[in-house]
Amino acid sequence: MKPVIGICSDLIQTKKSNQPHLVLDSGYADGINAAGGLPLIIPPFTRDEILEEYVGRLDGLLLTGGADLNPRKLGKKPHPSVKTMHMRREESDRILCHLAIDRKIPTLCVGVGMQLMNVMFGGSIYTHLPEDMPRGMPHCDPIEGSLRHGVFVTPRTRLEDIYGEGEIRVNSSHHQGIRTLGKGLRSGALAPDGLIESIECTDPDWFMVGVQWHPESDTASALDRQLFEGFVEAAAESIAEPTILPMAA
Repeated sequence: MKPVIGICSDLIQTKKSNQPHLVLDSGYADGINAAGGLPLIIPPFTRDEILEEYVGRLDGLLLTGGADLNPRKLGKKPHPSVKTMHMRREESDRILCHLAIDRKIPTLCVGVGMQLMNVMFGGSIYTHLPEDMPRGMPHCDPIEGSLRHGVFVTPRTRLEDIYGEGEIRVNSSHHQGIRTLGKGLRSGALAPDGLIESIECTDPDWFMVGVQWHPESDTASALDRQLFEGFVEAAAESIAEPTILPMAA
């Protein structure tokens, strides 16, 4: 059986309708499918019991990229550069993070998904890199949106197992990033200016990898397919390890 991979979706409010639209970049589903997984789209529900039922049927969870986290929930002041995601989506993603942490389900976090997971572990993020790291390199093209730069893979990490050692080229389209790592996390890759571009859990029994770049995008490299493959493989291995439930008294 193919491992079932839940993919969190986004909500976009349009001017033509009061009802927000459920959206998902097709690259996520295509990437999971090509890697041998069965993608299952998770609407941004905000009731714990509904999301618990979803996660209970999953073999892996993919937290997608999107707009920014609400700065007020991070204890920060609003900033003109911050474009917040729909509040319902952020609330849903936070619940999914809690469930992933509690159940240690194989998890891949992309973009803001990685930033949120870091926050859930007690870490922090930069509000706006051009101001917070004025001597840092560009991480977003103001005109095209995306650019490419190198990152250095941290030795002896899950990311090195997936991409190999040394430097890789990734797409980049973010104005925020990880400031301090959450407890129990480590860096998987660094940009030349020192910005953390990937995170992973230090628990060897839990596959939780986050990347700041976008493996689902049409600007991704062929190497990024290996990220989906490594994630789906971890989800498939979790199927082979049945959960042992306590016997009834």
